[in-house]
Amino acid sequence: MKNRIIRAVAGIFILISLILAIYVNQNWLWFTAFVGANLLQSSITKWCLMEDILTKLGVKD
Repeated sequence: MKNRIIRAVAGIFILISLILAIYVNQNWLWFTAFVGANLLQSSITKWCLMEDILTKLGVKD
């Protein structure tokens, strides 16, 4: 369940930042890059802050 939530949150963040970049300001693309960098970092280090947050909130695997 955690993996599905993490992927959904990442996808939502990317879509929102792309919409904001189109309609508000292109600097929102930095947020998209930040989300992508965090996804890459978590795949390399096997550590994800969102997973820790979900664990503290009591979400089961």
